[in-house]
This record gives sequence, C-alpha cells and structure tokens, in this order.
Amino acid sequence: MLASYFIHLANYNTWANRKLYSVCGALDESAYFKERPSFFNSIHKTLNHLLVADMIWMARFLGENGAPKTLDAILFEDFDGLQGARKVMDDKIIDFTISLTDQHLSEILGYTDMAGNPHDAPLSLALGHFFNHQTHHRGQVHGMLSAEMNDPPALDLMYYTLEKLEGMKV
Repeated sequence: MLASYFIHLANYNTWANRKLYSVCGALDESAYFKERPSFFNSIHKTLNHLLVADMIWMARFLGENGAPKTLDAILFEDFDGLQGARKVMDDKIIDFTISLTDQHLSEILGYTDMAGNPHDAPLSLALGHFFNHQTHHRGQVHGMLSAEMNDPPALDLMYYTLEKLEGMKV
C-alpha cells in the first residue's frame, strides 16, 4: 500500500468533516442535541465520539499519552468548541500522514486497547481501520441529518476525488 493513499484519505477526511460540520452548525440546537435512536444517541455525541476515537488512535500512532479513557467521553458540551478541536485534529492527521513513507506502512504498531489488552497490527491496517471508523460514524450522523433535512451533503470518497482531480464542485 502506498503512503500517498493515506494522505488522500486524510485530505478526504478533512473535506468530509468540514462539509458535515457546516451542515450541523446550521441546525438549531434542539435538532443538533436531540436524543435519537443511534449508537451515541445524538449528532453532538456522535461527533464527540469521532474526535475521541481520533485522539486515541493518533496517540497510538504517535506514541503519545493523554488520550480519553472512554469512547463516549464528551470533550465539548458546545458545537463551537467541538468544531475548533475537529479542525485541529484534522490538521494533525494530515501532518501525520504526510510524514509516512511506504516503508512505515509495513511496520508493526504495538498498542493497548481500551480494555488494557496489548495488540500488534501492521500500521497500514490500523490506518485503514482509523479512516474506515470515521466514515462509519459520519454515516451515522448523515442518517440523523436525513431526519432533519431533505438533502444532507454527499460525503462519498468519490465525490471528493472527482472534485479534487477533475475540478468538479459536488
């Protein structure tokens, strides 16, 4: 697998998050915080979870400490704080992927899961999971947005790719 692929995914991730946050920021607070039948129960809690998981995985990738201890931690009670932290995290993710080489991707990442169990996985597979996890939960937010609006934004990777490679505005 090529390191350039993960740079592409990191840039896509930023693009999709900005589109999603733009729509979520336009919702009234009652819709944004509304309890819903979903895994994290609201748009706000799901967006918080995405940031929490990104913090956990980036700490693992970079060998840092201080990541949240629970997957449902609420890091920010308000949209603006969460959005600001999301932008910082997206920049950190891009910087990390830019630093990777093809050789790095074949290295083994040792990490401890949330239950305290040690694991080893190829960095390429851990990164694949990392980006897939983001897409999964953005899809849940997209589903919740569908209950609030007629046409939530298209977030597919191919829309980003077409916009980037062909100059299309999707």
